[in-house]
Amino acid sequence: MEIINRQEISLRKHEFFERIMNGSIFIHPTDTIYGLGCTATNDDAVIKLRKLKQRASMPFSVIAPSKKWIMENCIVSKKGEGWLRELPGPFTLLLKLSNPMAVSNEVNLSSDTLGVRLPRHWFGKVVEAVGVPVVTTSANVSGADFMTSIDDLDSRIALGVDFAVYEGEKKGKPSTIINLINEDVKIIER
Repeated sequence: MEIINRQEISLRKHEFFERIMNGSIFIHPTDTIYGLGCTATNDDAVIKLRKLKQRASMPFSVIAPSKKWIMENCIVSKKGEGWLRELPGPFTLLLKLSNPMAVSNEVNLSSDTLGVRLPRHWFGKVVEAVGVPVVTTSANVSGADFMTSIDDLDSRIALGVDFAVYEGEKKGKPSTIINLINEDVKIIER
C-alpha cells in the first residue's frame, strides 16, 4: 500500500485519477473520518471493496462529484432541497435514485435508493475532478472500529488497498444520515 498526501495527489493527479477510474481500492480522508473507496461505477472494484470490507448485505454510500450530479441522478424533494443546501458537510443524504445507471448495482445492491455525501473537505474536490461518484464507507472491516490514524489501520484492510491518502489523525465520527426517501425526514445518528 502506497501512502500519499494531499500534495502528492496534486502533483500526480492524472496518475491517481487514472488509478481510481481503473478500479483501485483506496483510503481517503473526509471531514469526518477516513473512508474506504473506489469508483462507484466499476462493478469489479465495488465487488472487491465489498469483499475487503466483509460487507455482503448492506449498501454503500457515495461521495457525489457535485450537487448537480445529485439533482440529475436522484429524486430530491422540497425538504431534500433544504438539506442539499447544507452540503458540503458531515451528512449522508438517503435519496431515491432517478437514474439506476448512475452507480453500479453493487453499490446499493440494486436498490432504488442511494446514500450521497459531499464532504466539507478538499478530497471532495478530487472526486469532483474525477467526475464520477466514489464509494465511501468507513475504513474498517464491518463491525470493527473505524480508522482514525494509520496506526490503527486494520492489517486486513491494508493488504487490500492500493493506496491511502493520509493527513494525520482524525478525531471525528461517521457522518449523520438524513433519510429523505419520503417526506418524513429522519435523522439517524451513527
